[in-house]
Amino acid sequence: MATAVLRNSQMSEAEWEARQELAACYRVFDMLGWSEMIYNHITVKLDEEGAFLINPFGLHFSEVTASSLVKIDIDGNKLDDNPYPVNRAGFVQHALFHRHLPDAHCIMHTHTTAGMAVSSVKGGLQPTNFYACNFIGQIAYHDFEGVTVRDEEGERLLEHLGDKRVMLLKNHGILVMGKTLPEAFVKHWALQRACEIQVATLGMGEPLVVPPEVIAVHQRDLYMAQVPGGAGAADFAAMVRKVDKIDTSWRN
Repeated sequence: MATAVLRNSQMSEAEWEARQELAACYRVFDMLGWSEMIYNHITVKLDEEGAFLINPFGLHFSEVTASSLVKIDIDGNKLDDNPYPVNRAGFVQHALFHRHLPDAHCIMHTHTTAGMAVSSVKGGLQPTNFYACNFIGQIAYHDFEGVTVRDEEGERLLEHLGDKRVMLLKNHGILVMGKTLPEAFVKHWALQRACEIQVATLGMGEPLVVPPEVIAVHQRDLYMAQVPGGAGAADFAAMVRKVDKIDTSWRN
């Protein structure tokens, strides 16, 4: 088991809270079956200019703790004494969006089976289930160019993303962003559900397609089905409570 980096006495309370929230999120992802060995990433921007937190390369999501998260800048330089390296495939993509998108406070990228499957078929996500209707017209797509370790791919990623904050990386997986971590979480959860249900539906036969006018009404009225307190806040809090029943070590 990895040895956690001791909490720096000079760390701000805001940073420690951000670390705990992000560490909890890694444990939630693992609990929901969204881990991918030691790969994939969730990052959170800090108050310091250009600084954000990312998972230590080499730890499983189930091992991540608040103190083991790595603090880096948008050029990839470590800003703490964390002994772990950072996966370049994660840094390049996340640093790009944190640098250019002020509203991308939290960024999540996963290789879930359903997410990769839907991103690997022509047409991507289809309006054939409740959750998919949340996203129709709001998803960007980016062609697969290989593992994301080359800076020059960034210009095309930004161009394809446009004003969207949800993207299916073709043949690759899910990418979501949020103004807060809970907002990004509930987007990822809903998109993952949409993909799972699409995979199941297509295995049964020809799906029923929801017409555009119904999608418009659905998206218009979604806010009335949300709990007050900020997008995803109650959802994420509920998942953290479930994680705490399993293991509270993420708080360290």
